[in-house]
Amino acid sequence: MQAEGIDVITHEVRIEARPETVFAFLTDPDKMTRWKGDSAQLDARPGGVYRVQIGQAVVVGEFVELDPPHRVVFTWGWEGSDAVPPGSSTVEVTLTPDGEGTILRLVHRDLPADQRAEHDGGWKHFLPRLATVAAGGEPGPDHGDG
Repeated sequence: MQAEGIDVITHEVRIEARPETVFAFLTDPDKMTRWKGDSAQLDARPGGVYRVQIGQAVVVGEFVELDPPHRVVFTWGWEGSDAVPPGSSTVEVTLTPDGEGTILRLVHRDLPADQRAEHDGGWKHFLPRLATVAAGGEPGPDHGDG
């Protein structure tokens, strides 16, 4: 396996909310759609479905690991995609308390090289929206490509 940073996407953001609050925005469908997606079907337990419609695209995977409120791991892929089929990559989110806030670290593994830039851009778009809503703000309508 290559060194981290070469074959993975990594993002870190500080959120002005406690880990318990941020965790809910990763596992509750109603909270998820406030920052990412038009609809979500989330069964937050190992083996449970992770399905989020973002515009015309649908992310499909399953929850692999949940350690509330510290860690969420789920598989990720796009319905109907040969490049990144459902469940073919893995997203790991770690939540670390930082005073009254949280440091969120996201690692997205197993993406084909030609898909990394697009997914990196998607996370750069969506994570600030998560930080805004988890802190009690309103991110506004989502017109991003995701």
